[in-house]
Amino acid sequence: MKLLIDFFPIILFFITYHQAGAITENTAIGNLFDPSQPEILVATILATAVAIIASFIQVAGYWLKNRSVEKMHIFSLLLITVLGGITIAFGDPAFIQWKPTVLNWVFAAAFLISQYVGKSSLVHRMMSSQISLPDAIWIRLNLSWVVFFIVSGLANIYVAFYYAVELDEKTRMDTWVNFKLFGLLGLTLVFVVAQALYLARYMTPEDSKQDGDNT
Repeated sequence: MKLLIDFFPIILFFITYHQAGAITENTAIGNLFDPSQPEILVATILATAVAIIASFIQVAGYWLKNRSVEKMHIFSLLLITVLGGITIAFGDPAFIQWKPTVLNWVFAAAFLISQYVGKSSLVHRMMSSQISLPDAIWIRLNLSWVVFFIVSGLANIYVAFYYAVELDEKTRMDTWVNFKLFGLLGLTLVFVVAQALYLARYMTPEDSKQDGDNT
């Protein structure tokens, strides 16, 4: 459920982008756009605006429920507001295409720095209440997240700017939008499952019971 909430703005971006034509043709929103603007630009601007609004709703909803806000959500909100705002203002999709890479690389830096600053790494802080692991495994686990975030950022750059450059602009943008949802979500799910399988060998009966009690 939490993963779905985290991907809420991305899901709405995906839906809005692919339904932009129907939205602009059948609602008053279409009056906000110049008819001479390319279809791909209209779709990108509309989807970006929806994603920014969705990010604000995401943060507000989380705060109303928990009376606190995750730093990840705040940073993502600031990033999509700035880069998305530039995309809308200048009509250049490249800025919003950089957002997943910047976000993932900032996370990679945060996880890496946490390993050398403070009493424990970010992974240790997030998971130590659920499972007990040797210090060496916590370090390995934290570094695996660093690698994952770096690879995800590189994958986004490749799909956005280097994949199938011989194709037309709309096809390439469609491919990136699809990758932004299904590709990055798929990478995340595969990584989480692989991590769970790796951790299973270190789980004790007490850890298993505690996980059961938390579900």
